Amino acid sequence: MASKAIFFSFFIVSAVCLSSLAGFAAADADDLDRFQIQGSVYCDTCRVQFVTRLSKFLEGAKVKLECRSRTNGTVTLTKEAVTDKSGSYKMEVTGDHEEEVCELVLVESPDSGCSDVSKEAYLRNAAKISLTANDGIVSHETRIVNPLGFMVKTPSADCAAAFKEIGIVPDVTF
Repeated sequence: MASKAIFFSFFIVSAVCLSSLAGFAAADADDLDRFQIQGSVYCDTCRVQFVTRLSKFLEGAKVKLECRSRTNGTVTLTKEAVTDKSGSYKMEVTGDHEEEVCELVLVESPDSGCSDVSKEAYLRNAAKISLTANDGIVSHETRIVNPLGFMVKTPSADCAAAFKEIGIVPDVTF
């Protein structure tokens, strides 16, 4: 009798464990096509297109995610976000976009004195992002994007000193 009870208990425990694992697998499969995108937007006070100690993060800046087909360039997804008081934004995207080129671009600055965006193709301020679970990235749900920056029209007079502190000698005069 005791062996039947042990066998029955083992059977019940095994069934519960297997059903739990099946539930986790189903949840993971659903999560593979859901992505959290996080990034930030700053004011580039030195017009160098990277964050310096003089940069200011912008509240209320608009960014846009745009995915395009690799074959014909057709826009397949567009989504916008606005930065919070720390200059950060978040957005959620669903669907696998492996066959598309996705990037985040600046749309609108809340600061009219810091609203320039480079028009030169080689200086285009955009952040490409992978939105597929089939890319080898371990974290399937969160994608961190490089900071994007609007530029002032004229660099700050403090830029030369800031660059000197970190050992950079710019090609331009401030």
